[in-house]
Amino acid sequence: MPRGRTLLRAIALTASCLLLAAGCGDGGADPDADPDQVDSVEQPELGACRQLTPDDVGRPDNASRTVECTERHTAETYAVGELPSQFEDASYDDAELARFAYRTCSQEFEDFLGADESLVMRTVLSWAWFRPSEKAWEKGARWYRCDVVGGAEQSRDFVLLPRTAKGLLLGSPPDKWMVCVKGPSVSGNVKIPCNLRHTWRAVTTIKVGLEGDSYPGDRMVEVKTREFCSDSVGAWMNYPVDYDFAYTWFHEAEWAAGNRRSVCWAKTNQ
Repeated sequence: MPRGRTLLRAIALTASCLLLAAGCGDGGADPDADPDQVDSVEQPELGACRQLTPDDVGRPDNASRTVECTERHTAETYAVGELPSQFEDASYDDAELARFAYRTCSQEFEDFLGADESLVMRTVLSWAWFRPSEKAWEKGARWYRCDVVGGAEQSRDFVLLPRTAKGLLLGSPPDKWMVCVKGPSVSGNVKIPCNLRHTWRAVTTIKVGLEGDSYPGDRMVEVKTREFCSDSVGAWMNYPVDYDFAYTWFHEAEWAAGNRRSVCWAKTNQ
């Protein structure tokens, strides 16, 4: 049975800061803030477009000015709504709030892009969620906003999005929307669109547990991921005599938020 010569330890979940930490950004003021959105208690506009940066999506709230979706933009709001009543008296950084956002925004993300769970984990696109500012929260604002963005928290820059990202991954998506890495390893290198020169491509995923399962431990998740990816990448490459593969597995915090998948990478040198 062919096997990969290189096994790489997994990198952190691309959007882990976005998904789990209530305020993993520095909370600094947005220089491009719209005064009407700052500390607003009103729900954001569904379908609005913005020029967000990786720094923006590391913050718990965002009041960046909207732009016409026909203009250059890196983010589009695809879901907004009121938080469930359980959060009426919740603290601003309640851990359950992050878990609610993961479940809600990730499902809406799949539906909006026209993709399944495996495909959205292999796209250069990701999502960020925002809540009201702390001042608005103290006034009783309890809304959430989910934005699709042209990159991830580790990206140096976000790519521009089309007029709307709705249905963008239907059928066979072009390489510009799929995720690759250029470098000697997956770990520690920035993810890029696959239409650029790259070394590694995310090709398959494995579901390592069911929704109600308890976390089986780092070792069990890694071993299951490694064994699956060895065979899966070999099959994807049509079982060459020799090949390299890598895998991205996740940890208990991401598991608690709802993630159950690991990602398999093939070394392609393209």
